[in-house]
Amino acid sequence: MVNKEQQQAGADTGRCPICKEPTETAYRPFCSARCRDVDLSRWLRGGYAIPGAEPTPGERAASRDDADEE
Repeated sequence: MVNKEQQQAGADTGRCPICKEPTETAYRPFCSARCRDVDLSRWLRGGYAIPGAEPTPGERAASRDDADEE
């Protein structure tokens, strides 16, 4: 069984999700400002979007009607 101290020590040895280098406390969960900015850029450009089903023609029309009312 893993105690709380061992869990915390394991969390401190994490890897950057962008480049897999060890993380830095100041940028956690990343290793640097560069990797943090790369991740932000991916979010803003839709790189992490979850694909969904194509809307039906009725849903598209309703969406356009809602946009026209605003």
